[in-house]
Amino acid sequence: MEVLGFGFTTIAIVIVVIYLLSSIKILAEYERGVIFRLGRLLSSAKGPGIILVFAPIDRMVRVSLRQEALEVPPQDIITRDNVTLKVNAVIFLRVIDPSKAVVEVSNYVYQTSQFAQTTLRSVLGEQELDELLAHREKINLRLQSILDTHTAPWGVKVVNVEVKQVDMPESMLRAMAKQAEAEREKRSKIIHAEGEFSAAQRLVDAAHLLATEPVSVQLRYLQTLTEIGVEKNTTVVFPVPVDFFSGIQKLLKPEGGTPAKTA
Repeated sequence: MEVLGFGFTTIAIVIVVIYLLSSIKILAEYERGVIFRLGRLLSSAKGPGIILVFAPIDRMVRVSLRQEALEVPPQDIITRDNVTLKVNAVIFLRVIDPSKAVVEVSNYVYQTSQFAQTTLRSVLGEQELDELLAHREKINLRLQSILDTHTAPWGVKVVNVEVKQVDMPESMLRAMAKQAEAEREKRSKIIHAEGEFSAAQRLVDAAHLLATEPVSVQLRYLQTLTEIGVEKNTTVVFPVPVDFFSGIQKLLKPEGGTPAKTA
């Protein structure tokens, strides 16, 4: 009987030791353990390090506190100016309160994904195409604010939202290319016109300056002849001043004011 009693005690001790060893759980630095004791949530999440979970009385749910990237699948969107687009996004989120992330929602990742899809369609549907392409940072902040408001009761923080890619129809791409080409041509013509205006203004200033000294015009004629003579050609251009012809007309005009008749 003593041998039987000693054997039973040994078996009981071994069973207790094995049970205690199986109750030891090790949580990493980025993990927290949400423990339900007899179905009721304990006051706070446990971890990191070594914790004791006494099954079947206790049940533990591991929750990661690391930041997660959630990709929102492409959504068909019609902008305010009736342009059909296909837009996808990426969401960066992390768990702030592990207990709420387990108790308040069944699957916080799936729930956030569904909210993100509906929010992406509603927010981008209120924007015009030019606003979507030019003010993407502003749209990202608005999406983050809306999603963070929805996920805060679950203990989940939306860190950032980025509109990842905007796919447009081929017809819209061609129209935008034509618009950009027309805009560049417009700027080119404006620059050319401004250059012509500046050149004309400088010519007027030069003409006024030359008119103050008639001799400067003769010097300009001689400089032009010098430039022509540098080239190897047989044509000689000799500029005749306009004043020369006006002087001849005055000589031919009689005193009465009518031109003289030639035989």
